[in-house]
Amino acid sequence: MRPILLVSTMLLASLCITFTANAAPMTQVISVEQEPTQIHQNGFVYCIDGSVNTFNPQLSSSGLIIDPLAAQLYDRLLDVDPYTYRLIPELAARWETLDNGATYRFYLRKNVSFQQTQWFKPTRKLTADDVIFSFERMFDTTNPFYQVNGGKYPYFDSLSFANNIQSIKKLGQYTVEFSLKEPDASFLWHLATHYAPILSAEYAKNLVDLGTQSQLDWKPVGTGPFLLDEYQAGQFVRLFRNDNYWKGKPKMQQIVIDMGAGGTGRISKLLTGECDVLAYPAASQLKVLRDDPRLRLTLRSGMNIAYLAFNTSKPPLNDLKVRQAIAYAINNERLMESIYYGTAETAASVLPRASWAYDNRAKITEYNPEKSKQILKELGLEDLKLNLWVPSTSQSYNPSPLKMAELIQADLAQVGIKMNIRPIEGRYQETTMMDRTHDMTLSGWSTDSNDPDSFFRPLFSCAAISSQTNLSHWCSPDFDEILKKALYSQQLASRMDYYHQAQDILAQELPVLPLANSLRMQAYRYDIKGLVLSTFGNASFAGVYREAEIDEYYRSKEATNNP
Repeated sequence: MRPILLVSTMLLASLCITFTANAAPMTQVISVEQEPTQIHQNGFVYCIDGSVNTFNPQLSSSGLIIDPLAAQLYDRLLDVDPYTYRLIPELAARWETLDNGATYRFYLRKNVSFQQTQWFKPTRKLTADDVIFSFERMFDTTNPFYQVNGGKYPYFDSLSFANNIQSIKKLGQYTVEFSLKEPDASFLWHLATHYAPILSAEYAKNLVDLGTQSQLDWKPVGTGPFLLDEYQAGQFVRLFRNDNYWKGKPKMQQIVIDMGAGGTGRISKLLTGECDVLAYPAASQLKVLRDDPRLRLTLRSGMNIAYLAFNTSKPPLNDLKVRQAIAYAINNERLMESIYYGTAETAASVLPRASWAYDNRAKITEYNPEKSKQILKELGLEDLKLNLWVPSTSQSYNPSPLKMAELIQADLAQVGIKMNIRPIEGRYQETTMMDRTHDMTLSGWSTDSNDPDSFFRPLFSCAAISSQTNLSHWCSPDFDEILKKALYSQQLASRMDYYHQAQDILAQELPVLPLANSLRMQAYRYDIKGLVLSTFGNASFAGVYREAEIDEYYRSKEATNNP
């Protein structure tokens, strides 16, 4: 018999599961009574290595909520077309740019419903009040939700976004106007990222009345195609279809995000049918995936960068020469061969080649261990000891961080640097990095924006140090000024010139060593259709369906081959 869809006993057992979450405990209890075959018939299982530390992307800088959960739970004012890379309408039916980029006016869609969940039943449709609340929650320190669940909004904090907001006005029931203190050519692109979801102001008011404001970020209510039904920490998230979705009813009734297995466990689940979709398969597994007729594989160029960050606020890495010596010691070509297997290119710049502001003059850092030894000898650091902190889970930009760390460790040993590897669990990495005790960290960045500003300011601006996205703790007022000038102009050629200057500064100062620009990869079962893997990450799963005729054909074929 063909193996039917197998899912973890914990995931499918008939039991009552209480939501649990860090400092924001859940009180909602949801009963689960479901057979494995029912998920196969009316949904699919998406396997990914990661953890959930919030269900609100406003509070996150990366991870599972950004990709893939945000696109299922929430909508934004704008979206990015996964094929043309252009801005397209989402909850805003249209928009206007006024005052040379200092004023932006949005005209909202009508008859957009918020999700009806077990913890909230909306009494009205989306209005301008919801848009205003969603952004004031992040930007207005007097808003009652500003400090809820920490008061940190990493992506927008790193941009100093709030400092440039003059006002957010309601011009009508379906019209909102943002007035900026200074022009910002990247403004629309930042509003199109998953960090800018539209929340329900009515739901927020209900939580205030109940005194349970923290639930805003743990019991989500959005306008997206799927709503949260069930969550087991470290194991899975179950999403159910939003039957009132404004774009039309999604094709699948449910989605299970399985995060209970890492490494080879995930590909095993895909091969046996426990998983229908596997996010970020290891590059070393591609041959197995390609050779299996039951599987399909999608590869897309990615707006991402994997890098080695130096803690420039701590000796000896505050010395540029030390950073250069380490860069010369790392054999990047070997990293490409051993980690990516042809699914990435060596990075010459922080910007990926797909970016319109990429500087073709950028050069890959030279591999020259002899020059590295010479620099260290001149500095009297021939017995240097350093700590490298590494995330323990695979990332879209780095499928094997621990293996990469071991290769870098071996390279540095050749020039006399003893490097200690310290694995860090994903959800603790950001806060751990910000205590400034690390020497180096392997990290990366991916964005769902095509604007270069979404790379430069979050990773290198002075403001981004406190927002937990600038892991190098590098701060240059001159660099910040160049980025600001790039935002003043609506002319692409002028902005490109400023971003080339920015890349020159980063190449000279070396706060991070760019390592790789990786392809985005996704493997899935033969009968799953409608998946869209974008350069910027996963899109909505509303159009995903299972092709029953193909499924039945393979069932009968496997039954014949395995009597």
